[in-house]
Amino acid sequence: MIIESEEQVTEAVLKETARIEDARSRQIIGSLIRHLHAFVREVGLTEQEFDQAITLVTALGQSTTESHNETRLMAGSLGVSILVSLTNNHGTSANLLGPFWRAGAPYVEDGGTLVRSPTPGLPLFFTGRVIDTRGAAITGATVDVWQASPQGLYENQDPTQADWNLRGRLLTDHEGTFRFRSVKPAGYPIPMHGPVGRLLTTEHRHPFRPAHLHALIYKPGFKTIATQVYSDDDPLIETDAQFGVVRHLLGHYVRHEGPPAPAPELQGPWCSLEYTFVLQPGEMWLPTPPVSAKAQTAIGTVARS
Repeated sequence: MIIESEEQVTEAVLKETARIEDARSRQIIGSLIRHLHAFVREVGLTEQEFDQAITLVTALGQSTTESHNETRLMAGSLGVSILVSLTNNHGTSANLLGPFWRAGAPYVEDGGTLVRSPTPGLPLFFTGRVIDTRGAAITGATVDVWQASPQGLYENQDPTQADWNLRGRLLTDHEGTFRFRSVKPAGYPIPMHGPVGRLLTTEHRHPFRPAHLHALIYKPGFKTIATQVYSDDDPLIETDAQFGVVRHLLGHYVRHEGPPAPAPELQGPWCSLEYTFVLQPGEMWLPTPPVSAKAQTAIGTVARS
């Protein structure tokens, strides 16, 4: 089609989608085109603004490395990640995958530790249970867990932590239960060195996430879920930079001031946390890992106010 006016542009582009054989792909691409064109018209996008937008999208890719995923971080900062999760999951414990999951974490025996290098912090003993939507225990589910250190860094961000520190995979027992030892996580700032940082600065938003534990839970016959359990006493629980806090995913840490403790060598304070995760029948699949390696240099942190 030879374009005669701006009104014809959308028609011409949509016409080219007719040859897409897969109906779902045709629907998604067509809707994307219509919404993008409507956005340009609604805001009256100028050439300079379009140039800045292209530069921003390019920077998302340029800022993404084996140890950092800026694109997934941006999706969370715009609320897209949590919207997709809530739209596709009802009555389960699904939440954000986040930008820091690494595939292939070592398996940990039931009750074993995720701590693989010296990690100062309040000892944590976690007990989890995985059930279906009817309340029945799910036996033999894989639970891939990971968390930030009390200093607010995941091991892929911090070369001083051992490989796979505060990460591990466990299997649920005949009661759907799994247990592990770790340290109580802390809230942390998301990386601010790229386009996400510029977005938050423009919006006058803080970059912090409240303290949380991650899990990716899967078993054939059940829909895979990524989820996070948030610390209900975190002062920033209402203003998560990634919009991920959902009320039924609030977890309550219980502080214990001394013996008896689950580990006999512990003489000081420790904490415990229990949480039950809900899966629904469906397809088991694994997401594309946002990161695949450790950073070679330490990533700085931002002080919480």
